[in-house]
Amino acid sequence: MGGAVSAGEDNNDLIDNLKDAQYIRTGRVEQAFRAIDRGDYYLDGYRDNAYKDLAWKHGNIHLSAPCIYSEVMEALKLQQGLSFLNLGSGTGYLSTMVGLIIGPFGVNHGVELHTDVVEYAKEKLDDFIKNSDSFDKFEFCEPIFVVGNCLEISSDSHQYDRIYCGAGVQKDHENYMKILLKVGGILVMPIEDQLIQITRTGQCSWESKNILAVSFAPLVQKNRAEGSKPDAVELPPVTVRSLQDLSRVYIRRTLRDLTNEECPDKGLVQRAPQKRKRRRCRLRRINTYIFVGNQLIPQAMESEEDEQIDQEQHKEDQEQQEAQEKEQQEEEERDIGSVEILKAVNVLRDKIMTLPLPESLKTYLLYYREK
Repeated sequence: MGGAVSAGEDNNDLIDNLKDAQYIRTGRVEQAFRAIDRGDYYLDGYRDNAYKDLAWKHGNIHLSAPCIYSEVMEALKLQQGLSFLNLGSGTGYLSTMVGLIIGPFGVNHGVELHTDVVEYAKEKLDDFIKNSDSFDKFEFCEPIFVVGNCLEISSDSHQYDRIYCGAGVQKDHENYMKILLKVGGILVMPIEDQLIQITRTGQCSWESKNILAVSFAPLVQKNRAEGSKPDAVELPPVTVRSLQDLSRVYIRRTLRDLTNEECPDKGLVQRAPQKRKRRRCRLRRINTYIFVGNQLIPQAMESEEDEQIDQEQHKEDQEQQEAQEKEQQEEEERDIGSVEILKAVNVLRDKIMTLPLPESLKTYLLYYREK
């Protein structure tokens, strides 16, 4: 599934294409997509395909097409402080983007069938926290992943504000999914080749809306011996942050606000506006008209002046095309240089490192990041 938008040269180019095609429609979703490079979730040797609007699968590792993730993120209507459950959390790509929006006081849980995929997701999450500058530009709700079959979640599990299921749900499992949702919550999942958004409006009332025609592999029932009881999946507990952790969140928030006030443009990657080709108005030859009987018939007038106009027009078109290509090349060189310079600045880290604090406390405030 995918192929709805053109392939991009990099992550930002892909996001531009998704915006142009109206798959990404809100600022917060755009920011999350730009902050998490889709290519980082591909295995080495496959990254060249990361910015195509196509699904990717290698063994148990799977990523849906970017257009699907865009529609899911928009349909979930995410806000700070919400609880989120990702059924079939896979590489953790979607859960990490969600964590950037729901913030440090949200809940971010994922259930994945395959142990090797959960390990892969944890590795990618650890790499994001330790190495990505985007981590310091957002307040993050770190995802917690558990291994298990999402159709065997414990019956006394807590409910969530937002739920996404990344595999095809059979009609007889629809109510099972709905029970996991809080009143007022939103569930997005594929049923019968349609991605649907379900809003729980009351204890026993729901509203459904079709979003997009899709094709998903179905949910897998785990094989087990006849007569044996299934292993219930225990979701992670919803815990209150420690005072120490809360202090770190608020200190980083205060420092981030201060640096934004002092240098509002510093550290932000500015993207050049998309260039639009200028339209030219061509000179057109005017025909004369003659009467033949009672009819008015156009008659072309050929002259040396017409030939001269055509030659001048052709020459002018060539000169303008050459000038536009030169101007575009110069602008791209300037843009690339400015982006590289701005990306190198992590203002929050710089601010923390200048504080008169013990090195151990600075390291804690930086989440033990090395850069």
